Amino acid sequence: MRTDLITREGYNALKEELDFLWRTERPEVTKKVAWAASLGDRSENADYQYNKKRLREIDRRVRFLRKRLEVLKVVDYSPQQDGKVFFGAWVEVENEAGDIKRFRIVGPDEIYGRKDYISIDAPMARALLKKEVDDEVSVPTPEGRKLWYVISIQYGPGNEL
Repeated sequence: MRTDLITREGYNALKEELDFLWRTERPEVTKKVAWAASLGDRSENADYQYNKKRLREIDRRVRFLRKRLEVLKVVDYSPQQDGKVFFGAWVEVENEAGDIKRFRIVGPDEIYGRKDYISIDAPMARALLKKEVDDEVSVPTPEGRKLWYVISIQYGPGNEL
């Protein structure tokens, strides 16, 4: 099950994607399909077939985004979160071997294309919730439980590396 939470930045990015697909890319592809269809035999027309396929992909993504944006709940930063790990936090953790990881806990719709974001549904994120700096966190993994230590917690979109 996916959590229906999203940061303000993530929600705005999905809205921008929907707007771009619907107002910019879809009209362009529709024109190409109409132009290619006017050339005649569609069965051997690569422009027509490719753009028709792209149009279906755009329509599928638009439907998905519209449905998803209706159910998502935007979680904004609150000053009461300071000092503890909650949704939207940038967290830096270190394990016993000295490996350091830094990531932001976000909704599952925001993690794609980002190596520095993890989903709130991930075992690491679940284990970190409500922890403070210097707390020890036990995270379940396929190899067994791993220990991590919270080094720092920050909030805000401006904390990217």
